[in-house]
Amino acid sequence: MINEKDVGKNVDAATEVGTHAGATAMPSLRRQTRSGAMWALVLAATMSVAAFAPSASHAKDAAGLGADVPLASLSPEARRTEQLIHSGGPFPYAKDGVVFGNYEKRLPRERRGYYHEYTVPTPGARNRGARRIICGGNVPTEPDACFYTEDHYNSFHRIVK
Repeated sequence: MINEKDVGKNVDAATEVGTHAGATAMPSLRRQTRSGAMWALVLAATMSVAAFAPSASHAKDAAGLGADVPLASLSPEARRTEQLIHSGGPFPYAKDGVVFGNYEKRLPRERRGYYHEYTVPTPGARNRGARRIICGGNVPTEPDACFYTEDHYNSFHRIVK
């Protein structure tokens, strides 16, 4: 038989600790499981971000670099463009030699004005095409490094001699 005084005490006690009448004063198992799962998720996310974060020694590295490519393996047009860069021109396109902004951050980070772009002519194309050589350095005819892209800045390969 239910005693009204006992029910009243149970409701009052539950109200004080924030549980429902008839429940114990301990937090529910469901609430504990959700809380534990949330902390596990936060911990896993933090660890995965830390695992893929660049180290200080690679702070200037870029995400868009593919494997190095030997100059000799590039097309004749690319090799000719590279020769023109080292001789200072003349270049076939008005935009050759303009500053390349590296806005997509696919090349190593450098100060603005460090990189310059040059068109690699594409046989049969009516416009400049998608192929470029991007060189970086203080002296345009003596670049520190040059990179080749055949897909209009989506990916780059460091040119090695």
